[in-house]
Amino acid sequence: MYNLLMSVDPFAIDWSRAQFALTAIYHWLFVPLTLGLAVVMGIMETCYYRTKNVFWKDVAKFWQRLFGINFAMGVATGIILEFEFGTNWSNYSWFVGDIFGAPLAIEGIVAFFLESTFVAVMFFGWKKVSPGFHLASTWLTGVGATLSAWWILVANAWMQYPVGCEFNPDTVRNEMTSFADVALSPFAIDKFFHTVISSWIVGAVFVVAVSSWYLIKKRDQRLARESMKIGAVFGLVASLLAAFTGDLSAVKVSKVQPMKLAAMEALYDGGNGVSLTAFAAVNPFRQPDYAAGGEPPLRIGIPYGLSILATHDPQGFVPGVNDILNGYVRPDGTRELSAEEKMEKGRIAINTLARYRERKAANADSSELAGLNDTLQANMPYFGYGYIKDKAELVPYIPLCFYAFRVMVGLGAYFILLFAVIIFLLYKRDIQKYGYLLWLGVLSLPLAYIASEAGWIVAEMGRQPWAIQDLLPTCAAVSDISAGSVAVTFFIFLALFTTLLAVEVNILCKQIKKGPEYTAN
Repeated sequence: MYNLLMSVDPFAIDWSRAQFALTAIYHWLFVPLTLGLAVVMGIMETCYYRTKNVFWKDVAKFWQRLFGINFAMGVATGIILEFEFGTNWSNYSWFVGDIFGAPLAIEGIVAFFLESTFVAVMFFGWKKVSPGFHLASTWLTGVGATLSAWWILVANAWMQYPVGCEFNPDTVRNEMTSFADVALSPFAIDKFFHTVISSWIVGAVFVVAVSSWYLIKKRDQRLARESMKIGAVFGLVASLLAAFTGDLSAVKVSKVQPMKLAAMEALYDGGNGVSLTAFAAVNPFRQPDYAAGGEPPLRIGIPYGLSILATHDPQGFVPGVNDILNGYVRPDGTRELSAEEKMEKGRIAINTLARYRERKAANADSSELAGLNDTLQANMPYFGYGYIKDKAELVPYIPLCFYAFRVMVGLGAYFILLFAVIIFLLYKRDIQKYGYLLWLGVLSLPLAYIASEAGWIVAEMGRQPWAIQDLLPTCAAVSDISAGSVAVTFFIFLALFTTLLAVEVNILCKQIKKGPEYTAN
């Protein structure tokens, strides 16, 4: 681990990152719809259970059919994603496998089996089990899918904020010291709620889009109206909750990943009472000259907005890129080390680890080993900085983070307005008179996916260069494999996932055109 960078092909790093990004992006096209439709179909079957009206049974079956198509595709891409940790990121898996593997194992053993068991009852048990048991199976399918997301997001949150672990120099591995700290990290809890609730928005927009199409075509109008009511109300609640949980997440990010927040805002020099950028002309094609200070051209800010967002205090201190690189004093009086100081401590940690391993192999005195271990543990929080050659590597690509954040937030506000208008028209007007709004409902579906993917771009690109925040940079996490082999599998996966996506869209469109199968009265 400590001499890893001597042998890794730098092009293998880029191709491995590209391949993982490709897999994750495609996988996330399926997951949010699964999580969102799970709640929608549960609500619709609950309506059937309470009213005994066979109409609601037909509605529930229709949306369950669409859920099943998407669910199957999501499973296929998710399995490949997890295998890539072993093939492309073996150093990462070795370094933190004892911690990172635990939530993924629980996800596979408990959550996945829960949802896969009850999804069979949901699809094939309508005439074989009681209505109450079938309703429970439908909800438990959604619970299983959500629990799967929980454990995966716990693993991802730990990469953003590593807690509950201790480095063992004898095994050169980080080992878990507290499962509760890992599983119930405040960062993980906020990430889970924000991610899952944002996925509900995708499900709600999907229901509104399909319902809008039926109303445009003047077919299955009762199903379309009732589904649209449920989708719009559910979507509005989810959108408001997503804004709330996003605010909580911003506070956590400002504390444990200040560089990510600075990149999201293109904030070069921080301070107290910092405004929130509403607009700025950040060049999307190159990293800005943040070292020169100042602010992006044509910037329009909302007074005190960023301080309120990050600290819930209008005069709260928010560090900028240069503050983080050069060191600064926190509001509590403690000093944050500069990038150079962290890099020096990281090199001390790496060299001490090498020395410890050498002396242990030579059967050195236990007191000498204890002293080396004390030095190692004192510098271990900065271990990853030892692999950084230039402090500029610590700055994420600002334009991508800046614009992705604004796409996510802007579309979130748009969905709040869209759902509110649809609800008003459904209950106070004849929505079919507003054909442009129905078309807007259809065309909003890709926007929901764009917003969802933009959120992940902010989360993951804003974390760069870290595979694990402060502990392991991406360049040290990759497997020692040839760039050519990764490039070949990249294009194989690109073709495979594109085909899967095209197949799903084709099947979904055919099922939507076919429409619900109504039970004869």
